[in-house]
Amino acid sequence: MRIALVNCDPLTEHDMDEAPLLGALREAGHDAECLAWNAPGSDASGYDVAVLRATWDYHERLDEFLAWCERAAGVTRLVHPPEIVRWNAHKGYLLELERAGVPIVPTALVERGDGRGLADLLTRSGWSDAVIKPAIGAGSAGAMRVRAGDIAAGEAHWREWIARRDMLIQPFLKRVEQGGERALVWIDGGLTHAIEKAPRFHDGDESVRACDSISDEERALAERVLGTADFDLTYARVDVMELDDGSLVLSELELIEPSLFFPYSADAVGRMVAAIERRG
Repeated sequence: MRIALVNCDPLTEHDMDEAPLLGALREAGHDAECLAWNAPGSDASGYDVAVLRATWDYHERLDEFLAWCERAAGVTRLVHPPEIVRWNAHKGYLLELERAGVPIVPTALVERGDGRGLADLLTRSGWSDAVIKPAIGAGSAGAMRVRAGDIAAGEAHWREWIARRDMLIQPFLKRVEQGGERALVWIDGGLTHAIEKAPRFHDGDESVRACDSISDEERALAERVLGTADFDLTYARVDVMELDDGSLVLSELELIEPSLFFPYSADAVGRMVAAIERRG
């Protein structure tokens, strides 16, 4: 098969998944290459399958990206299809999952143009140590930790971002500093491995390390999340955290362009290749 791994040009950071996946696909006998969605005249029609991977600038040009996905889905098998991309692009999906019974990091969604100051919003929420982030965003773009005792920088950041984006406010969970956020990688029907991620904010570098195992509680939450989302998925990343009382909650469900940390799991790469083959 001719297979495109869809990314962007230029990449916003190194894609650790690209080389392992391209290598495994080519070793399996496929003609695999990268295709930048944002390149002039980008066209997926020459491929049997196009897999969304490092499209890490999509949040800056969402309408254009969605239009590209629609065109691509009309000429090839796009993984994941536009309906999944559209649903997952706005982190308001967290509140939808919460309404369906999934435990999430406590989250307040504030719509673009809201005139309330950040200090007032934090007071209303009761969170003296919080994280603010765009509802449509990738990586750490626009994310900032704000403490009530040092609000000035946070207010300036808030005014800049709320003027052009819906924003989320969440409490900063202290346990993240102790154990980090855990990213559970799911490929084609099963969890393959987990990665611990250190807290990351605007313009920060990602720091990760492999986890030895996935707990039964984490597996149960991931299955609950994916079952509630109810899409035909090829891959997913279920990011989880612990509240102060130790209970496990969803922080993000990434279905568009998550790093899947292939260098940490040969099994994950093999499952991904097999999944792509079945969808071709």
